[in-house]
Amino acid sequence: MLKSLFIALTISAVFAGVPSNEETKRLMDHLSDVEHFKNEHHNKQFDHDAFLGEDQAKTFDQLPPEESKRRLGVIVDKIDVDKDGFITPVELKDWIRYTQKRYIDEDVERHWRQHNPDNEELITWDAYRKNVYGFMDDMDPKDYKSPESEGFTYSALLKRDRRRWHYADADQNEALNRTEFAAFLHPEDHSGMNNVVVLETLEDIDKDKDGKISLEEYIGDMYKPEDGEEGEEPDWVKQEREQFTGYRDTDKDGFMDENEVKEWIAPPEFDHAEAEARHLVFEADSDADEKLTKAEVLDKYDLFVGSQATDFGEALARHDEF
Repeated sequence: MLKSLFIALTISAVFAGVPSNEETKRLMDHLSDVEHFKNEHHNKQFDHDAFLGEDQAKTFDQLPPEESKRRLGVIVDKIDVDKDGFITPVELKDWIRYTQKRYIDEDVERHWRQHNPDNEELITWDAYRKNVYGFMDDMDPKDYKSPESEGFTYSALLKRDRRRWHYADADQNEALNRTEFAAFLHPEDHSGMNNVVVLETLEDIDKDKDGKISLEEYIGDMYKPEDGEEGEEPDWVKQEREQFTGYRDTDKDGFMDENEVKEWIAPPEFDHAEAEARHLVFEADSDADEKLTKAEVLDKYDLFVGSQATDFGEALARHDEF
């Protein structure tokens, strides 16, 4: 399950205002901000985000099926670099890497302009904090103490952002240049930020805040029975329990510590784009020749892109390059 291979954190402060819970949730893979499998059910939105990039995927979701297929056909022609009529796993992997880089570059540029309208060389922490969390200066300090209060949540987000800023600030001058700011916004895409990604992941799953992840916390992060659901756990949950005890918990103490979490979420040899390319080929390759024709892709178009019969005019106008 790809979900078990890498966890990355979304930006905890992506807009000038305070971020919502949705914007701060942990990513199960840096190809998308949704889970590839939820309670063993395949989520095609993950594939759409990985194949198109998140912004383009949202656009396709607003298109009627006919237009969605037409645009997908144009993309297929672009992916087939050698123009031999087939899309190989390597060509698909390269395309996925391209779309993800494009999405991240555009996202960084957008937020760099937003937080740095004068295009200075650096953004200071004080300026960023004031821009995003300045409203907290007017809050009652008592609001920070109750775990159920908004103030408590904002305080935790501020603390997390401050630590992430420190990790991204390579020269430790309390200000970030554009490259450092990119690492702050997308730590999952920068190897030097692995440690903070691990810490944030550990904190998110560690519900009792004892600094480690128990088996039940591990399972509870990925499987939540529906209301009123009773009976035996699905087989995949049993397999995850075995993964935890047999492989994740390497020192067999019943918990995952920081080092074990790092081994879990950031395996050094794993290529997310390659794994997603193989998955898409497997799902769409009707003749099992390990490559895709344009017809095979269009036949499974809902695996690669979304569509919607209404409400697509604005998206169509914004993305007329297809």
